[in-house]
Amino acid sequence: MVAVRLSDGEGCRASCGRVSHTMKRIRVRSAGGDYSILVQRGLIVAGEIRTYWKPPGVVFVATSPGVWRFWAAAIEQAFAPVGGVLLMDDRESAKRLRTVERLCRELVRRGADRTSTLVAVGGGVVGDVAGLAAAVYMRGIALVQVPTTLLAQVDSSIGGKTGVNLPEGKNLIGAFWPPRLVVTDPELLRSLPRRQLRAGLYEVIKSAVIADAGLFELLERHLRLPLEPAVLEQVVARTAAVKASVVSRDEREQRLRQILNFGHTVGHALEAATHYRGLLHGEAVGWGMVAATEIARRTGRLKATDAERIRRVIEALGPLPRLPVSAERVLTFLHADKKARQGRLHWILPRRIGAAEIAADVPETLVREVVEQLPVLVRS
Repeated sequence: MVAVRLSDGEGCRASCGRVSHTMKRIRVRSAGGDYSILVQRGLIVAGEIRTYWKPPGVVFVATSPGVWRFWAAAIEQAFAPVGGVLLMDDRESAKRLRTVERLCRELVRRGADRTSTLVAVGGGVVGDVAGLAAAVYMRGIALVQVPTTLLAQVDSSIGGKTGVNLPEGKNLIGAFWPPRLVVTDPELLRSLPRRQLRAGLYEVIKSAVIADAGLFELLERHLRLPLEPAVLEQVVARTAAVKASVVSRDEREQRLRQILNFGHTVGHALEAATHYRGLLHGEAVGWGMVAATEIARRTGRLKATDAERIRRVIEALGPLPRLPVSAERVLTFLHADKKARQGRLHWILPRRIGAAEIAADVPETLVREVVEQLPVLVRS
């Protein structure tokens, strides 16, 4: 068992503390080269990214048909001239090696070379798949992430993880391939369905619980949909700063980065058990946070008052979707999770609001009890 903690709001003090319309730059350290996360409303929609960055070579855009229909003009203006647009399915079922192969073959047909830049415009699926394509095409080309979902803006676009799923589990094939830049425009969330926005907010709650008590208090005050634009921008910047601080200190997930998996142990098992259908990733993480919080409370790591605060913030987003599979099926997939090491699951458990620990000593009987009781632990 090891306790890990970040200072409240660490990584965000210099540029993320105030609600403003100025561009916020969050630096990420990486062995493959440091890069920046730029956060500002209008970076893409108003074309302001051209003030801060110009691609060194020909740009190819990988995105989904839905995103392209809504944002084609803005994307083409922001990254002009665009050498080609590669459309792909953005459903979780498309996170397969065959999608990576199709993107790479399309890059060949369109004449992409080692100086080209692949811009991934979309949610986590597009970012993960296009990121892996960039990592392996001609042994690696430049990647820029333009996340269009809240989940991607605060989590999956940051840290250089790319990957696809196998039937046996999520993200079991992948590579660390840091982007050259992450361009985060909260205005792109205007096209996001309400359910997708809610799913992303579960990841915001995750970051607040493990590393930023101030952000958690902000959520307690303002977590009502729809969020005020200025509040949303601050939430995105602070949550991105948490992720940036963690991955800068542990890019390859040797230890510290594991705290970002709060809620993901049960969450990933739920996704695999349902064949990645029925639950959005953030919703599965929401259920996983409920489970991990209850385990922390029952093992004496977390005060009951803090556990209740976490549950109240989760419930503020509305009822979680009904669990579509049995507890037994979830338990079966728990041990196939890639976070299991030498046959032992490592749990991320909150110790208090803003701090978490990695634990491998959770009794299997307790895990079973909590998973079986999940449907009655929160309103669903």
